[in-house]
Amino acid sequence: QVQLVESGGGLVQSGESLRLSCVASGFTFKIVTMSWYRQAPGKERELVASISSRGGAGNYADSVKGRFTISRDNAKNTVYLQMNSLKPEDTAVYSCAFWQVQMYWGQGTQVTVSS
Repeated sequence: QVQLVESGGGLVQSGESLRLSCVASGFTFKIVTMSWYRQAPGKERELVASISSRGGAGNYADSVKGRFTISRDNAKNTVYLQMNSLKPEDTAVYSCAFWQVQMYWGQGTQVTVSS
């Protein structure tokens, strides 16, 4: 069955960095576009970044452009989100996801940025 397992979240101070990882299994990872979403308390889920099946620069929400970088390693079935210059407004649960007939989601990892 499809599994997406995120890791790397935590509590950091404003300006610091974190690297999130999402390990995928149960499907052909190398052919799907992968995305990172986030949801803060009381807010709607937001698409943060996406990367095509072959990799490349990715696409980003305006709120994270220039600070976050999405990447993938198809040999390891893993997608990453490097988050630099973190701000308190980046605090959220971050989840990886992909679409293949339906949306598949990971369980999420909490990122908390203190001021």
